[in-house]
Amino acid sequence: MRKYIYFLLVPALCLIISCNTSSTRAQQQTEEKATAQHKYTNELVNESSPYLLQHAHNPVNWYPWGEKALNKAKKEDKLIIISVGYAACHWCHVMEHESFEDSTVAKIMNDNFVCIKVDREERPDVDDVYMTACHLSGGGSCGWPLNAFALPDGRPFWAGTYFPKKTWLEILDNIQTTYEKEPEKIEEGAGQIMDNIQRIDDVQYFDSDEDFTAKRLDKIADKFLSAIDMQKGGRKANPSRPNKFPMPNNYQFLLEYYHQTEDKKALEAVEVTLDNIANGGIYDHVGGGFARYSTDPNWKVPHFEKMMYDNGQLVSLYSSAYQLIKNPLYKQRVYETLDWVEREMTSPEGGFYSSLDADSEGEEGKFYVWTKEEIDAVLDSKTARYFNRYYNVKETGNWEHGVNILHVTSKLKKVADRYDMKEKELQKKLLAARASLLAEREKRPRPLLDDKVLTSWNALMMKGYIDAYRAFGDQKFLDVALRNANFIVNNQLQANNRLNRNYKDGKSVINAFLDDYALLTESFIALYQATFDEQWLNKAKDLTDYTIQYFHDEKSQLFFYTSSEDPALVARKKELSDNVISGSNSVMAKNLFYLGTYLYKQEYLDLSEKMLKAMVLQFENNQQPNFYANWCSLMTKYVEEPYEVAIVGKDWSAKRIAFDQEYLPNVLFLGGKDEGSLELLQNKLNEGETMIYVCKKKVCKLPVTEVDKALKLLE
Repeated sequence: MRKYIYFLLVPALCLIISCNTSSTRAQQQTEEKATAQHKYTNELVNESSPYLLQHAHNPVNWYPWGEKALNKAKKEDKLIIISVGYAACHWCHVMEHESFEDSTVAKIMNDNFVCIKVDREERPDVDDVYMTACHLSGGGSCGWPLNAFALPDGRPFWAGTYFPKKTWLEILDNIQTTYEKEPEKIEEGAGQIMDNIQRIDDVQYFDSDEDFTAKRLDKIADKFLSAIDMQKGGRKANPSRPNKFPMPNNYQFLLEYYHQTEDKKALEAVEVTLDNIANGGIYDHVGGGFARYSTDPNWKVPHFEKMMYDNGQLVSLYSSAYQLIKNPLYKQRVYETLDWVEREMTSPEGGFYSSLDADSEGEEGKFYVWTKEEIDAVLDSKTARYFNRYYNVKETGNWEHGVNILHVTSKLKKVADRYDMKEKELQKKLLAARASLLAEREKRPRPLLDDKVLTSWNALMMKGYIDAYRAFGDQKFLDVALRNANFIVNNQLQANNRLNRNYKDGKSVINAFLDDYALLTESFIALYQATFDEQWLNKAKDLTDYTIQYFHDEKSQLFFYTSSEDPALVARKKELSDNVISGSNSVMAKNLFYLGTYLYKQEYLDLSEKMLKAMVLQFENNQQPNFYANWCSLMTKYVEEPYEVAIVGKDWSAKRIAFDQEYLPNVLFLGGKDEGSLELLQNKLNEGETMIYVCKKKVCKLPVTEVDKALKLLE
C-alpha cells in the first residue's frame, strides 16, 4: 500500500510512504506494561480512555486535549502536534511502536512541540476539525492515526496520517525549521485552512415554493443504483482503493425506496449486498459480528476490528430486510451477532462496549484465522471435510501466511448434495462445528477490548435490539433494549436533560455531542413504537428541546456538532453528510419529523422541513448521493406522507406484533391499552374491543379490528 502525502510548506517535497510494516505490539507486551515498573509516564496516565492509556507510558510527553496543554503551547510558543486515533486502530499501533515508543523520536517531539493525544471516539469534535484540516492541506491520504500540526493557538496548518519513523523524523525537522526561519509561511498556511474550514459547512437553500417530488427522488435513486456493484454488492470498487464498507444507511434508504416505488433494481442492490456481506469474511462465521470493512472488493478479507456502531446498524438493516424478504440467513446473522454482543460486548450494568482490536499477538486478524490443520484437529474427519469445503478452507491457506479466512461462496444445497445430506442436516452439523471452533478459539490470546461505553454507539445498538425484537418477536431483545435505555438514563442523562458522552469504570464524563442527542432521541422514539410507553416519547421530546436550545444555528436552520456550553475550538462545525453512521443533522431532521407528527408540534415539522431544504441541493446535485443516504430517507417521507396507525385496546401488543410481520417503513405506530396523552389517540378507545385506526395527516379512516383489514387500508 502506498500513500502520497504532499507537504504544504515545501511543495516540491513529495513523501512516498510505504506501509508494508509487518507487526505491531503484541498483546503480551500490553499486559506487561500494565504490571511492570514503567520507565516513562506522561499526563495520559489519569485518563479513562483505553486508547489514551495505551500511550500513558510512551517517552513522548503526551497531554490529553484540554486547557493545560493549550496553555503550555502558548506560554512556551511551541507548535502543537495533535495525534488522533482509537483503540482498535491497527496503524495507530504501528506508528506508536515505530515512533512514539522510540526515545530518540520522543526527545525531538518533546523538545520542539506540545504533544496532544486524542481518542477520536471520545472527542469526535476535535477529530473533525483536524481531519478537515488534513483534507484541506495535504492533498494526499487522510485517516487514522491522524497527525496534525497546529500553531500555539490551535489553528492547524498541515496534517497527514500514518508515517514510518524515517519520514516522521523528516517531517518534524522540516516543520520546526520552517517555524524558526520562516514562520510567516506557517501563519499563511493556517490562515488559508481556517478560512476554508469556516466556509466548508455553508449550504445552499433551494426555492421554498418547490416540492419534494417523486421525480426528484427517482433521479437521486438512479445515481445511487448506478454506483452499486450488482455482482458482489456494495459500491463499485476503485482499483486503487478496493476497500468496501457496509454503509447500512445506504441500503436502509434503498429498502424504503423500493417499498415506495417497487423498483426491482433497488431491491436487487440490497439483496446482493446483504447476501455477500453475510457470507463474506467480513462476517465472523465462528463468533458472530461484523468487521469494520473489507480490504478487497469481494468482502473476503476484513480489516478485523469490530466496532459497536457497525454492528448496531447492521442488526437493524438485516432485521428490516428480513421483514421484507424473509431470508432465513438474515435472521441467523442477527441472532449470531446479538449473541456476540451479549457474550463479549455488554457491561455488567447493561452498557455496550465500543470495540475489539484488529490485532492480537502482534498480528492483525490472528485471533480470527485458521490453518486447515487447526480445524482438522478440532473436528472429526468427516465434519472437517464438509466444513472446509463450505468455508473455503485450503491446505495452503486462502489468505496470506498459509491461514484461512472463513467465507462462503457455495450454496448450502450444493455442498449438502455433494455429501448426500439434507440441507437442514448439514446446517445443524455446521452449527455444531462452529460452536466447537468457538470453544477452541476462546483459548487464544484475545484482541484488546475497548470497554468504554459511548452514548451514541449504545443508541445504535439499542435500536438494533429494538428492530430485531420487532422483526422476530423475541422478547429477550426488547428486554436488553430496555435495560440499555435505563442504563443510559441512570448514568448518562444529567440534570436539565444534558447528556454525557462516555462511561467507564463507574464514571460518566465529557459533555455529549449532537450525535449522542440525535441517535438517543431516535432510539427512544423507536422504543416508544415497540412498547407504546409514553415515557420514551417524552424523554425524546426533552432531549430534542435541549438540543434546539444549545446546538441550533438560527442562520442555517441546522445544528452545530458541539453545544454552546462547550469550550470553543478553533472552529465550531456541523456534521452535514451521512457517512458510515448517519450524520447527526439528518438524524435530528428525522427526529423532528417523527416527534412533530406524534406530538402535533408544528414547529418541529417546520424545522425538519427547513433542514431538508437546506440540504437537498447538496445531494440532489451530487454524483455521490450515498453520502446523504439518511437525508434521502427523510425525503421519502415528504414525497409520500407516512401513515399513522393507532392501536387502542387491551390487545394492542398482539396486534402491533402482527403488523411487524410486514416491512412498513412508512408507518408510525402509536396506541396502548387506553388513550394515553397523545392527541391522535383521544376518543379512540372502544370498551371491550381493540380498534385499529389508519390515519394520514391527522385524518383517520373508519376503524377496523383485524390487522389484515388495516393492512389493506395501507395499500
